[in-house]
Amino acid sequence: MDAAVDRLKDGFAKFKTEFYDKKPELFEPLKAGQAPKYMVFSCADSRVCPSVTMGLEPGEAFTVRNIANMVPAYCKIKHAGVGSAIEYAVCALKVELIVVIGHSRCGGIKALLSLKDGAPDSFHFVEDWVRTGFPAKKKVQTEHASLPFDDQCAILEKEAVNQSLENLKTYPFVKEGIANGTLKLVGGHYDFVSGNLDLWEP
Repeated sequence: MDAAVDRLKDGFAKFKTEFYDKKPELFEPLKAGQAPKYMVFSCADSRVCPSVTMGLEPGEAFTVRNIANMVPAYCKIKHAGVGSAIEYAVCALKVELIVVIGHSRCGGIKALLSLKDGAPDSFHFVEDWVRTGFPAKKKVQTEHASLPFDDQCAILEKEAVNQSLENLKTYPFVKEGIANGTLKLVGGHYDFVSGNLDLWEP
């Protein structure tokens, strides 16, 4: 444990001397507040960090990370953590672009595709959360039933992003921003096996 904590301390020391201290023009304005242009939904997977993969610096992106980078539909009694982040980003920070980025070999997507009707859950939270992507799962299973499981997973990684983009439109302030032309939605998929990033508009 001590070694793990020391790794964090050493990492910060390197960040402080090689980045923070050398870029006052970046960090001084951030002391007064933030004005990010982007809101990014990304997976919590340790292999994918949106700031790293897209070259975003501190202050550029208001970021939410969760299992399988999912955005549930608008609901005032569930998923308040996600809903409040979207509301704050759109209404207070006035972000211009919301990006939902999936990725290759996503364990959350694999868990979603593996779910069996009526089977007991193995985790306290995981299965219930990934069921957010159930419509995307059914679409992939219907349209690509003959494909092997891994190929269906690869398709579902992108289809779940599309579903999250549609779910974003159920938030009244997102819908209003799109209608007014002040907000845009973009989907993405980062393949860390091939080193490629695909971006698309719904």
